[in-house]
Amino acid sequence: MPPLPSLPVASLLVGASLWGVVWYPYRLLGAAGLDGAWASALTYGVALLVGSALFLGHWRDVMRAPWACLAMGLAIGWSNLAYVIGVLEGEVMRVLLLFYLAPLWTVPLAHLLLGERLDARGALVMAIAVAGAAVMLWHPRMGLPWPATRAEWLGVAAGFLFALGNVLVRSLPQLRDTTKSLAIWAGVTAAAILFLPWAPTATEAALRLAPLTWDIWVPVGLALVAMSLALQYGLTRVPANRAIVILLFELVVAAVASWWLTDERLRLQDWVGGGLIVAASLASGLGKAGAGK
Repeated sequence: MPPLPSLPVASLLVGASLWGVVWYPYRLLGAAGLDGAWASALTYGVALLVGSALFLGHWRDVMRAPWACLAMGLAIGWSNLAYVIGVLEGEVMRVLLLFYLAPLWTVPLAHLLLGERLDARGALVMAIAVAGAAVMLWHPRMGLPWPATRAEWLGVAAGFLFALGNVLVRSLPQLRDTTKSLAIWAGVTAAAILFLPWAPTATEAALRLAPLTWDIWVPVGLALVAMSLALQYGLTRVPANRAIVILLFELVVAAVASWWLTDERLRLQDWVGGGLIVAASLASGLGKAGAGK
């Protein structure tokens, strides 16, 4: 009988699996009439309230680096909002694979913001990620490999902002993981609220629909707390080069879920481009054992 995975590895698998299917309840909320901004405000609002109740004293840590926490929280906040709106408007796997272009942006951002040296491994990561994106996004009639829909642009933007947020996270090693999670939950909630004036769902309609759909957005908010804590627990205890491989399990779960729950199907071109993007994510973890996220 094969040995059971360790608790940190199991935590990463659980977190990645939940992220691979969390798009579905957001689609249910969208079908009920709540757009991505309102759905994000409600779900992350629950996560923020529950997380604050559990870790109230940890808010004091934010004052050690308030501006860095604000920048990190808003970067990941806008990233999550862009991702949610993207999967509501477009194909789940295409948006998710474009989100996984994050390593392409991490290399130059880490160089600019953290002073990390650009090396051969970083150049390889960028080249593989660019090649994957070009294969996925190439359209014979358009010629240039640019995103063709707003959902695809949102997937790219979500990946860039997530990379920016992760680079900023690495600039805050003195903070506890729970403190960073609080800042992220607050950032997503704030980003969603700021976007509400442009949301498709009118405020009056959203306030009418929210009580009717609480059985979806409240459990999702609780799941977001569990996902964040599980991922942070695993990421602080599993070497980064191993963690990135485990976290790619999210793509497997999302592919199966989108096939099972929707009629979405990827083209051969998407599989090839997505494979290159996954390879870039794997390459980004090489040589980073012991690093945190």
